[in-house]
Amino acid sequence: MSELTDDYELLSVEIGEHADRVATVAIERPDARNALNGTVRTELKDAVAAAEADDDVRVLVLTGGDGTGAFVAGADVTEFKDRGVIEQRDASARPRIYETVDDASIPVIARINGHALGGGCELAQACDVRIAQSGAKLGQPEINLGIIPGGGGTQRLARLVGEGQAMKLILSGKLIDADEAHEIGLVDDVSDEDELDDRVYDLAGSMAAKSPIALEFAKKAVKASSRMGLEEGLEYEAELFVQLFATDDKDEGIDAFLEGREPEFTGE
Repeated sequence: MSELTDDYELLSVEIGEHADRVATVAIERPDARNALNGTVRTELKDAVAAAEADDDVRVLVLTGGDGTGAFVAGADVTEFKDRGVIEQRDASARPRIYETVDDASIPVIARINGHALGGGCELAQACDVRIAQSGAKLGQPEINLGIIPGGGGTQRLARLVGEGQAMKLILSGKLIDADEAHEIGLVDDVSDEDELDDRVYDLAGSMAAKSPIALEFAKKAVKASSRMGLEEGLEYEAELFVQLFATDDKDEGIDAFLEGREPEFTGE
């Protein structure tokens, strides 16, 4: 029995429909272009945790529901109107959905099938890989409201595109299209609408065929590269590498290679 179910008010869930061991969680709030309100944030956090705990899921794809016209158009600004400092500090308490996605033990791919603005752009940045549909717009327009990105945008965006490009986007509130986002490194691939699923699920499927333990350790090691000094990072990588030699998946991978067959990883 799958741990991740379609028992949400504002999310839909599919497992294995596009690729084996790949789950898709789509935000279904078309009336607000998938804006992140409290319910969406809570349900997304629950869905990510459920996907991590599900033996049938090795890769998670986050996207906007078909027909919603957006990935996530931003935070729900109506929730900001009457908040003061104390209320917003409580609402900003970590871990938020951004940390939940960033810290997930399984790979998370953002299938950006429409605009990813403000909190939506920050949600995409928290994912491990971003694949955008042609015509999608991305940006951090919070400055236009007299505020700044508060979901990690000032930190993750600079790490992805460099300080200058991050300053340009955040201080101007300018939106850019998917092609420009690809040029500066905000998204990793751009695809026409009719090829988006092939691009996303070919990649997700290839990841899902790998050892889940190796996927988790590889993700940790790569993320450490921007969060540790070089010497500390090299030591961390070496320790993770050594630990994998205690797994059955390491033995299966080596045996399969020497025998000229595809490995069958079990996550043990």
